[in-house]
Amino acid sequence: MTTAPDPATNLAVELAQLRGEINTGLADIKGALGVLVERTNRTDADVRQLRADMDAELQKIREDEVKPLRAKVDALEERRFPLPVLGALATVGALLVSVIGLIVTR
Repeated sequence: MTTAPDPATNLAVELAQLRGEINTGLADIKGALGVLVERTNRTDADVRQLRADMDAELQKIREDEVKPLRAKVDALEERRFPLPVLGALATVGALLVSVIGLIVTR
């Protein structure tokens, strides 16, 4: 004949198994979090490196392409036709023509 299992012993065994499963699960979670932290650190370093490379390239572009273009624009601005002066002269001329027209018609 078999004896009935002791409920307290059975409960203690189940709790020990549950504790072991929880510890194993927590260890798995800690390992996964460690991997994620390492990936995040590596990604941050990569982003910093890319930003530094991009800034260096932008500086190079500014030096190589923008400065000569700026010099060309400045040269064109110096040689442009004085349109505001021409507009003012045309306005004064139109005013004179209208005043002469008023004087002649009276």
